[in-house]
Amino acid sequence: MSCDVAAAAFLFLASAHTGPAQPMIRIDAPVIAPAQPQSVASEPLFADIVARAGKLKADADAYRQTLAKETGAKATGGPVALPKFDDFQTGVAALSGLDLQGNQELAKRGTDGDLKCILRGISQDLPKKLADLTGAKTAPAQDAALRDMSYLLNDNVEVITAPPAPAV
Repeated sequence: MSCDVAAAAFLFLASAHTGPAQPMIRIDAPVIAPAQPQSVASEPLFADIVARAGKLKADADAYRQTLAKETGAKATGGPVALPKFDDFQTGVAALSGLDLQGNQELAKRGTDGDLKCILRGISQDLPKKLADLTGAKTAPAQDAALRDMSYLLNDNVEVITAPPAPAV
């Protein structure tokens, strides 16, 4: 009889609990980890973006070296003519278009992640950085614009090649 009283008391006290309901956990239930997003770095469009951004970054860095040689320690003169600069401008414009295309591709897939937004931002920033470079009136201003362009191009490579993080 004492077991019946103990069981009744347990049920009575359990029903009086006013806190949040605690879910029952099944010990034998498998734990399902969140799906790891797939990297897009090996897809043709994104691999092309990475290759182009990498080449343009190397070109921007080479232009900075050219500026350093041309201007020397003074670095106060007017802008320096950069070799094959028309090709560089064309490449930056094309890359900007590809970044926007990458953004649109991810949006079409229903991807709601950082990469989609970052690609759109880079596609908008590339023409601005190019305008800063073409509008530079001095070698130091050219160097600063090239430095910023180089950082942006490096970011373009790294955001695509970095392993995707699971959604939190």
